[in-house]
Amino acid sequence: MSRPFVCVVNLGCRVNRVESDRITADLAAAGFALVDQDEAEIIVINTCAVTGEAEAKTRKAVRHALNLPQEPMVVVTGCVVNLHPEELTELSDRVVAEASKIDVAARVAELAGMPHVMSGSHGMAADATDSVHDLAGLLGRSRLGIKVQDGCNNRCTYCIVWKARGPERSVPVESVLEQVRTAEAAGIPEVVLTGVNLGAYDYANQDDAHIEIDELLSIILRETSIPQVRLSSLEPMDVNERLIDAMVAGGDRVAPFLHLPLQSGCTDTLVRMNRPYTADEYAAMVDMIRAKLPAAAISCDIIAGFPGEDEREFQESLDFCKRIGFAHMHVFRYSARPGTPAATAPDQVDPEVMAARAAALRATALDCSKADARARIGTCERAVLEYGNRGTLGSFHRVVVDDADAEATGALVTVAIMGMDDHGTLHAVLRERAEYKSCRP
Repeated sequence: MSRPFVCVVNLGCRVNRVESDRITADLAAAGFALVDQDEAEIIVINTCAVTGEAEAKTRKAVRHALNLPQEPMVVVTGCVVNLHPEELTELSDRVVAEASKIDVAARVAELAGMPHVMSGSHGMAADATDSVHDLAGLLGRSRLGIKVQDGCNNRCTYCIVWKARGPERSVPVESVLEQVRTAEAAGIPEVVLTGVNLGAYDYANQDDAHIEIDELLSIILRETSIPQVRLSSLEPMDVNERLIDAMVAGGDRVAPFLHLPLQSGCTDTLVRMNRPYTADEYAAMVDMIRAKLPAAAISCDIIAGFPGEDEREFQESLDFCKRIGFAHMHVFRYSARPGTPAATAPDQVDPEVMAARAAALRATALDCSKADARARIGTCERAVLEYGNRGTLGSFHRVVVDDADAEATGALVTVAIMGMDDHGTLHAVLRERAEYKSCRP
């Protein structure tokens, strides 16, 4: 084949998204033409197994690819492949499993009969340092995810990620810095530090000194000039005063945003989930964050209908969310994941009840998000403009900068927030053009 056509399909979490972006960049660097699925000769699917529903979507995505008229080869990688690849390879002899995401480009090149492509199989450091400049230009991103950690040592009763991803491990600091510097050189205004369990970052350097996530953030701010750093999802038990102090010390170079998966606002439910904190401990952590970083927007994941959740537990969880006032809430109906303790637990919640509870949580999420956005009117924040004058604030609220140029895509600007429309989108003007020259902190 001459310049074969390939497509990368991503399923699942933020970390999968970062890994799929890297696969895409590696394929482009190897000489492949990136096209839509209906044109592709080879389709790469980065699979997800976080829930039974996610795994069903993976099988559906593979079947869809196999049924395309051009009969493409399908290369599958990711969590389903790490757990039971035969579920996918048995669908067709055109399905090829590659457990190592950093070797996907080499495997695809092999299938295409192309010259040898350098594998990234030298470990996580290799995975962390290749093709960042190509990736930034290829995807046209104003925000670039950088994976600094993989794996999880927790054993939540609803989750199988620890089996699919393996034990916790961290990318060397120098490899992280190389990615950040390359993103900076490519004109990317914001990097997002990501990991399966980001707060568990713990890298032992040559002196056997352990560098944790707060120190990694400080090193990035000290040794690079990247305009803005954002932390992705952090487990609540991994957030401490040192980390928040590091965010405060970073000033406006650190996005005032923390995504802290809650899963339930009821301690009894959290115990059955095997989550290592109580609702009161989570609330105390939020109080500490807001005392030190008042501008912080706090978001969460929350599950409706976990086995054993009765009306009292659900109401406690709902009330807790209202009390915290999350800026953003990602609401999920419980989906049984075969192979996890929760899947066979007693008192499974009726699907209709689960749906009603999820709807109530989503209504609360909308109210809380609008309230948090409204409270920002009259303040200044930095915004990454991703589509002309539309972008994302440091607090992760969507914003339209009314007086920004249509060609402003890719800029990081400081804006004065002036109002909010009926859809909950904030409207702002460039700070230097605001009628007032100071904003509330």
